Amino acid sequence: MFRLLYEQNSITRNYQLIWMIVCLLVSGQGMLDAADKTPALAADSAKRKVYFTTDVVPLLTRLNCNSGGCHGKSTGQNGFKISLLGFDPAMDYSAIARESRGRRIFPGDPDRSLLLLKATGLVPHGGGRLLEADSADYALLYDWIEQGTAGPHPDDPEINKIELSPGNRVFQQRSSLKLQVTAHFSDGTQRDVTHQSIYESNYPEIGKVDQEGLITTQSRGGVFAVMARFGEKITVFQGVVPYHSKGQQKLTGYPSEEQLSKIDQRLVAQWKKLGIQPSKPVDDATFIRRVTLDICGTLPTVDEVRLYLADSRPDKRERLIDRLLERPEYASYFALKWADILQNRGSGYGTRNQRAGTMLFSAWIRDSIAANKPYDRFVTELLTATGRQAQNPPAIWYRSVRSTPDYVESVAQAFLGVRVQCAQCHHHPAERWSEDDYYSFAAIFSRVGRKGGFADAEVPTNEVIYLKDEGEVHNPRSGKLMQPRPLGGPDFKVSRFDDPRRKLAKWMTSPENPFFARTMVNRMWGHFFGRGIIHPIDDARSTNPPTNSVLLDELAYDFAANGYDVKQLIREITNSYAYRLSANPNKTNAEDSQCFARYYPKRLSAEVLLDGISQVLDVPTVFPGGPGVFPEGMRAVNLPDENVRFNFLDVFGRPARTSACECERTVDPALSQALELVNSKEIQRKLTDKNGYIELLASNQKTHSDNVREIFVRTLSRPPRTSEVETAVKYLNSEKNRHEAYRSLVWALLATNEFMMNH
Repeated sequence: MFRLLYEQNSITRNYQLIWMIVCLLVSGQGMLDAADKTPALAADSAKRKVYFTTDVVPLLTRLNCNSGGCHGKSTGQNGFKISLLGFDPAMDYSAIARESRGRRIFPGDPDRSLLLLKATGLVPHGGGRLLEADSADYALLYDWIEQGTAGPHPDDPEINKIELSPGNRVFQQRSSLKLQVTAHFSDGTQRDVTHQSIYESNYPEIGKVDQEGLITTQSRGGVFAVMARFGEKITVFQGVVPYHSKGQQKLTGYPSEEQLSKIDQRLVAQWKKLGIQPSKPVDDATFIRRVTLDICGTLPTVDEVRLYLADSRPDKRERLIDRLLERPEYASYFALKWADILQNRGSGYGTRNQRAGTMLFSAWIRDSIAANKPYDRFVTELLTATGRQAQNPPAIWYRSVRSTPDYVESVAQAFLGVRVQCAQCHHHPAERWSEDDYYSFAAIFSRVGRKGGFADAEVPTNEVIYLKDEGEVHNPRSGKLMQPRPLGGPDFKVSRFDDPRRKLAKWMTSPENPFFARTMVNRMWGHFFGRGIIHPIDDARSTNPPTNSVLLDELAYDFAANGYDVKQLIREITNSYAYRLSANPNKTNAEDSQCFARYYPKRLSAEVLLDGISQVLDVPTVFPGGPGVFPEGMRAVNLPDENVRFNFLDVFGRPARTSACECERTVDPALSQALELVNSKEIQRKLTDKNGYIELLASNQKTHSDNVREIFVRTLSRPPRTSEVETAVKYLNSEKNRHEAYRSLVWALLATNEFMMNH
C-alpha cells in the first residue's frame, strides 16, 4: 500500500503517507484494531450520500468543535480554525480538507484521517475523546471521507426547517419527556435528526435537557423553554411545571371575573395552570408609595398619604394614577429612563462643550413625554432627525450613535428588543440573524451625513445632520454590496431623493410589525413589575420566549390600536389587579419569579434614592455644574446627562450610557453602597443642615410620639405600628441630645430595606 501511494507522485499524498506512518508508530496495535473493525461498520451502515453542510457541519457543532471555546473562536485552536457554530461551511470545508496540504483528511484510508484519529483520542487531542470508533457519528464522518470529501455545492439540499415533537406540554415535577427533531430539506425529503441536534434549556432548574433531547423536570415549578438546533435552524419547545404536586387539593381563592381586566384574566389563567395563588392585595399606604415611585420617581408627601388613606371613593386608585400622570415629575422620571436608552451622554469626548446639547435633548424627551406624544411619532422624529441641534434636538442622538455598529445595535435593541451584536461577525448563535441581516440594516443609515461642529472635538458638538446623495455598506466578509433592509423586513427600494430612515420608521411603526409594540409594552411592564414578560426586556428571540405570550400579544395589540398612547398603557398596567398584589409570598407562590403572582420588590434607582433622601431631610443636593451651575433644588432625576460627578449616584448604579441596554443601570447590592450610606458626606450634610427636617424635629414643641408618627409617614409612607412607636419613643427618651437622637432615628429608617426598596 505504501509503495502504491508513493507512486502517485502527489505532494499531498506523500504528506499524508508520512503522517500515516507517524500515526502507526504512535498508536501501535490499538489503532490497527480500530481499523480492522471500522470498515465492517462502514459497510453495514446506510450508504446514503453524506453532505458536508447538512451532515458534517451539524455534527461538528454537536461535538463543540466549532464552539467559541474551541476551534470556532476568532483565533482558532492550535492552528486549526473553523467558523463559529458552522455558519460558514465553505470556510470550514477549506480548513478541514484543504489547509496544511490536506493533512486532516485521508480519502485512501478514512481511518487514518487526522480528523478521526484526534476525535477518537488515538492521537493526542486537547478536546479529549469525542467519538467512539463504533458510533454512528464516526460512521458518518467515515462515509463522507470515503465518498470523496465533497464540499458545499449550490445544488446540495438545504435545511428548510426543523420541527419538534411532541408539542408544548404541561409536566409534573420529576417527570421526563423525549423530544424528537425532524429536519425538512429543500429536495422534499425529511429525516430524524434528534441525535444530530443540540439542546439547551433556559431554566435548567425547572426543566433540564440532555444531549439526546431528554427533558427532565425538577422539584420546582415554573415555565421553561428548550432550544433545539440543527445546522442553522432553531426551534423551541415550551414547558409548564405546576408548583403543586400531583393529587394536591384544588386551589381556591382566585379573584372573581368581575374584578379582572383582560391583563388579569391572562395572568389568572396561567396561575391556575401553575397551581399557584396570588398574594393578597396591598393596603392603601403601600399602594400609594409603590405607584408614586413607579410613575413619578418620588415619594408621596405626608399630606398626599393622609388624604389618600382618608379617601373612601371606590375609584380612588384610578384617580390617583391619573393625577400622577399629569404631574411634571412623571415626564422627568421617564425622560431619565429614555435618556439612558438613547445614550444622551456628556462624558468621554475630547471637549467639554457637550452640556448645551445634552440639555436640549433631555428637554425634548421630557417635553415629548409630558405632551404624551404617540410613541410611534416619538421614534420617527428621532430616527429621521436632520439639521442642527439648536433647531432640531433629536438630531443630537446622532452624536452618540454614529458608527455602523451603533446604528444597528442601538436601534435594534432600543426599539425592536433585539440584541443583534453577534451578527456583526457571524450568524447569531441563538437566532436567525446573519451578517447580511446586520449590514443590510446598517445600509439604512449609510447616507447619514455630518458637517460643521468643532473640528478639534472627538465628537462635534454642533454638527449638522443631513442626507447624503449616496452611501454604501458592504459585508466585510463577502464584500457584497448590501441593500437597505430592516431586520425581518423587505428590501427598501430607494432613490437618491428618498431617505431610507423614513422607510424604516414607517415599517417599524406599522401595527403589523412583530417587534415594535411588543418591545415597548414589555419594557413598560418590566419597569412596573421588576421584570419583563420577556426577560431580559430587550433580548427578544425565539430561544427566549415570553413567559405569557398571550398576555404580551394582547398588550401589544391594544397599544397599537390605541395609537401608541403611552399614558393609556401605563393606566392599564397600574390599574391591574396584578399590580396591586403584595410582595409578601404565600405557600404556593414563594418560588414564583416569572409569572407575577406577587409583586417583585426592586431597589430604588440611584437618582430616585438620592432625591428621596433629600425629600425626607428637606435639604436639596448641590450638584457641580461642570461647566456652569445648576439651579438650587435641582433633583438628580432632572440632571441633563451622566457627566455630573457625584459619587453617590455612581455607587448606586448610575449607567455610563454607552449602549442602549437597560442592563447598564445596576440595582444589585454591593458593599460600597453600605459604606456610602455610612460615610457619605452628602448625607451627613443633609442630616446636620440647620434648615433641614432634623432641625425642625429637634426644635418643635411636639411630643416624641407625634413626631415619630410623622417621621414614619414621611419616610416609609405609612403610619407606624404601635410597637414601632413605643420603641422609637423609648429610644428618644433615653438620649440627652435631642438633635442627635432624631438624627440617628431618621438615618436608621433611611438605611432600611423598606425605604430603599419599592415593594
